[in-house]
Amino acid sequence: MPPKKNPLNLNPLQLRTLTLLQEIARLENAPAEDEEGGFQITSLPHAHGNHFHLGHAVVAAKDATGLQNDAVWTILERKGIVKRTPGAAILTATGVAYETGLRDQILHHSDH
Repeated sequence: MPPKKNPLNLNPLQLRTLTLLQEIARLENAPAEDEEGGFQITSLPHAHGNHFHLGHAVVAAKDATGLQNDAVWTILERKGIVKRTPGAAILTATGVAYETGLRDQILHHSDH
């Protein structure tokens, strides 16, 4: 039997938020000291107008509402995907490896 597509049953907002956290962790590239395979996230992007930039990608602000939603963070933490710490968050190894299937849908890259 093939693996389940969304084994933690994350809702669409949680999946979009996790996708963005994975990209932020990839860009910051700061391994977490106390979490093997995890990455520390020290800053979240802020939209200007209807979008924001993550590296070379552009993200629609509507796809990032979960970054400022405490309920989303609580669920992601409860499911072992993130750990919140003062001034930072840790994307756990589970969060890093989780396949959301949304990266190409919400991270828009230009052709030039």
